[in-house]
Amino acid sequence: MPRVPDLELHFIVLIPAYKPTGEFPTFVSELIARNVSRVVVVDDGSGPGFRACFDAVRSLNGVHLCRHAINLGKGAALKTGINAILCEYPDVSVVVTADADGQHHPDDVVAVGKEAEAFPNSVVLGARSFSRDVPLRSRFGNLITLGAMRVIVGQRLTDSQTGLRALPYFLLPLLLKIRPQGYDFELDVLVRCREMRVSLREVPIKTIYLDGNKSSHFNPLLDSMRIYFVLLRFASVAMCTAVIDALVFSRIYFSTDNVIMAQVCGRLVAMVFNFATVQRFVFKAQRGGVATRLLKYVTLVAISGIVSYGLIQMLTNYLGLGVLAAKFIGEGLLFFANFLIQRDFIFTSRTEGPEELERQLRASAAAISSVGTKRE
Repeated sequence: MPRVPDLELHFIVLIPAYKPTGEFPTFVSELIARNVSRVVVVDDGSGPGFRACFDAVRSLNGVHLCRHAINLGKGAALKTGINAILCEYPDVSVVVTADADGQHHPDDVVAVGKEAEAFPNSVVLGARSFSRDVPLRSRFGNLITLGAMRVIVGQRLTDSQTGLRALPYFLLPLLLKIRPQGYDFELDVLVRCREMRVSLREVPIKTIYLDGNKSSHFNPLLDSMRIYFVLLRFASVAMCTAVIDALVFSRIYFSTDNVIMAQVCGRLVAMVFNFATVQRFVFKAQRGGVATRLLKYVTLVAISGIVSYGLIQMLTNYLGLGVLAAKFIGEGLLFFANFLIQRDFIFTSRTEGPEELERQLRASAAAISSVGTKRE
């Protein structure tokens, strides 16, 4: 019995494509047959050899094609498509991103889009199952990332690297400001969702890998390093902070033999560096509410400083450790506690929620449209 397509689907499918296979036009036509609102394809500098493939895609009714003169990366292609959608299709409610390498079944694309329409304030992820049959290059990258994402995002995910995602309209302008241009862009999107208090949902999808995933342009070494750099931002800042704290602490301690004075001075100097850096480069908190965040942060520094001092005294008096060794151990024990508190209580955005962000965006789009109408 032939498949009966949905009468109307109110979401756009966005596909970044770099040197796709010959089956790509068929995949796009199958999406159109399922009555998605429109398919936006971004040719990310595939070159003259793929011109015929993209011409075939462009000839399909309901396709909007964007081109890059050179390959700029998956993140850049996604941002190009998002920008085109915001400019040309402001009435869309959901954008579903899919890959061009044959890993996503059209039915799964539709299922993810429908889930997002049912939960308009959430980002929906198409989650693959990573069994032993999955190519090692894909299983390895995903499994390592999951544990780190659990810490960074504060949510347990099945598939953090899936390219099949449904993004609500209000989130799109914020994603254009994300700096990464490659595969790390998608990981930064999940981090940005945590900052904006946007919930993440998962929908199980088929796990499809053609020819051992040879069509994928993901470089297991270079692209993994870019992705993990996103996850290592806090650890890097924390390490620099610890070095500053230790240097100041050592200088004061060896000059005065006073642990309390050394602890206070080290904490104060390190605090100034850490607050500015963590706010700007790790959690990317909004500019508003700095005074409130600073007050919370100073309170955390004071409490952790007292706890650290207590640990130093306990380790030196009862275990006979040196002061510096005791300090390093105490700070190490406090590292994850400090991170979780900063993540969930200090640098989490408390500004407009998803509903207010979408209302403002829709109002801006309406204002721009009305200005254009008056000029005509």
